[in-house]
Amino acid sequence: MPFTKTVKSNAYYSRFQTKYRRRREGKTDYYARKRLITQAKNKYNAPKYRMVVRFTNRDIVTQIVYSEVSGDKVLCAAYAHELKRYGINQGLTNYAAAYATGLLLARRALTKLGLAEQFKGVDEATGEHSLVEAVETEDGERRPFKAFLDVGLVRTSTGNRVFAAMKGASDGGVFIPHSDRRFPGYDIETEELDADLLRNYIMGGHVSEYMETLADEDEERYKSQFTKYIEEEVDAGDLEEIYTEAHTAIREDPFKKDEDEGAKKTKEEWKAESKKYKVERLTREQKKARVQEKIRELASN
Repeated sequence: MPFTKTVKSNAYYSRFQTKYRRRREGKTDYYARKRLITQAKNKYNAPKYRMVVRFTNRDIVTQIVYSEVSGDKVLCAAYAHELKRYGINQGLTNYAAAYATGLLLARRALTKLGLAEQFKGVDEATGEHSLVEAVETEDGERRPFKAFLDVGLVRTSTGNRVFAAMKGASDGGVFIPHSDRRFPGYDIETEELDADLLRNYIMGGHVSEYMETLADEDEERYKSQFTKYIEEEVDAGDLEEIYTEAHTAIREDPFKKDEDEGAKKTKEEWKAESKKYKVERLTREQKKARVQEKIRELASN
């Protein structure tokens, strides 16, 4: 067979795919993904669900996802910025917010599947380790909705917030196989979980303690770090009540919408929103002036 030159045209590159591109980019752990999506053959193509938890600088993303040949499909999703509808306006990426977001996801998923009444989970967060069990119905035993935790590339160390979201979903009525070894309050030597300490984290107790300590020792730093709390007159002692009421509200209506959600932002408003965090580049003259100003400051000192 004679040598044939491969013509690398636009058509070639539009079909060319680098193997494991997302691994090279540091986005996907294919070793974990294969085990999360591979379904047993005797399940007859039944969806294998996983709870995906991802953190950004300002938000928490939780989703119930299942995989098909054509790609991943999202069954349900919940975000930390939606907690404002339930009275949680500050600390939307901390441990307590992660728990509340997981709880919101679980209640939404079960409501969508028509299982909310059968699997109510834990009525009140106690910090105790428990898994959702099957319930007896008129038609026989009904097993709970099952999902596996997908942490992505996060380091799964003890106390990580991904386990807070998982705990919230588990308490919300979704069966997620897990142990209590990675929750705050777990003692390696005795192999027991301090439920009170875990509940303290779920209710924002660690934030309250830090607020009180900072207010006593460094008032200026307290005012700079907890500006939004001070503006809304939220004290350290109010956090537990805020989270308790939010958990109750989430269970009552997991699909609650904002009052002003009907009013959509205009194109100009979205542009202004994106420019709000944009740092303008300095011109050559501005850079020179800035250097001279720093020189004068150092000379004066």
